[in-house]
Amino acid sequence: MDLNVMNVKRLVLIVGLVLCYVGLSTEQKPPLPYSKDVETSLRTQLLTNYSVDQRPDELVRITVSLTLITINEMDIKAQVLSISGYFNLQWSDSRLAWNNLADYANVRFLFSSQSVVWRPALVVDNSVDNLNVISKPDVPMRIVNKGMVIWNPADIFRVACESDTTYYPMDTQSCVISLSSWSYTSFEVVLILDRTTDVNLDDYSENGEWEMISAYGDRQGAEAKVKGDSSFSTAKFYINLRRRPLFHILNTLFPVALMAVLSAMVFKLSADSGEKIGFSLTVLLAYAVYLTLISESIPSTSITICYLSIYLSTVLTLGTLSVLCTIAVVTLYNHPDEDEPVPSWLRTFTVCLMKMTCWNGCKCKCCKRDARIRPTRDRIRSIQVEDSFDMGIPITEKGVISQEPEFEVDECERETNLNWKVVARVLDHFFFLVFMFLIVFASVGYFLLIALKYWEIVTDG
Repeated sequence: MDLNVMNVKRLVLIVGLVLCYVGLSTEQKPPLPYSKDVETSLRTQLLTNYSVDQRPDELVRITVSLTLITINEMDIKAQVLSISGYFNLQWSDSRLAWNNLADYANVRFLFSSQSVVWRPALVVDNSVDNLNVISKPDVPMRIVNKGMVIWNPADIFRVACESDTTYYPMDTQSCVISLSSWSYTSFEVVLILDRTTDVNLDDYSENGEWEMISAYGDRQGAEAKVKGDSSFSTAKFYINLRRRPLFHILNTLFPVALMAVLSAMVFKLSADSGEKIGFSLTVLLAYAVYLTLISESIPSTSITICYLSIYLSTVLTLGTLSVLCTIAVVTLYNHPDEDEPVPSWLRTFTVCLMKMTCWNGCKCKCCKRDARIRPTRDRIRSIQVEDSFDMGIPITEKGVISQEPEFEVDECERETNLNWKVVARVLDHFFFLVFMFLIVFASVGYFLLIALKYWEIVTDG
């Protein structure tokens, strides 16, 4: 009995010594030093029997982020955003892992191409140039020892945008870059936004016309786009841009406002010069020519109403009306029959304009007259002599002062010589005030509107 126990103990001791020797020999065996032959051997071992057409797993999760390089162009008329950048794609492929192979521990990563390693079929589905699957044979794939594949395909993406031109040139634009899985459904490939940096702006270069307000991914998670009976995973990146307004203020808004004021200055030009109609037509034609020059920069879209277009149409309308009013004034000033009296209705209307516009120091009153009782000697009638004593009037002149209502005559009504030239000058003065008020009101209103909107955007930004 004791002999059997001793034999068992000896057997256990021998087995333990053998296992310890094997373990020590394994731990002490160093990995192979890095060389071309070692990497070639590892590459051969990993890619043998590797199928490019077979995805790594039943459900492949792809982490997606976007790195922006610069904004090339924002074409408002075509509603297209051109942007340079590249996608950062990462997914796990267990068939390419070698972290459990001790001999290749010194090989930290491998590089391969899409021709020998599986890649997801992805497409920018709101592209305006093409809908080809993203394919960059010249861009290598980095493979980490744990089987993580990192791929950064770069390109110039031209995507469609819904332009909002309401506050042009103080407008902001929001565009979307939509990356979707192609052929692989949501049950086979899922796009997941990178939680740390969904949009990377470290390498971003500023654009001279557009300022980047914000760029971010859809933080609600990847969406699924339905095509037919299947749904496909989609990741969206939003880019918000703000136009730099200084160039357009100096080259568009400022000249337009100055030319609008010139439309009213025609009424300050004397009709004797004979240049009123020529001046007004020259201003109108110059304004029309300038509109053709800036029409290329004004967005041609009917989805939203551009306040600048409304302002330009208003100023153009006022310029046209100023030409018509100038023709009317010149016609009255050069009336063929100067001795013909001014009609009563035109005289009354002119006197009203004199009072409203304070013509030559006239008091600003309404057009109604104030009746007052004023004694006059021209209206004396005969009375009894005894009555004259009671009223304190000398006997030498028999009469009584009649009291009849008489209208007070102000400085405007003292224009007894209200001829056609005076009427034309009064209309000139009236039209100048009206047109100047309308132009200033329209200009200040428009500039204030876009300035408040720009301040709101800057504050929110």
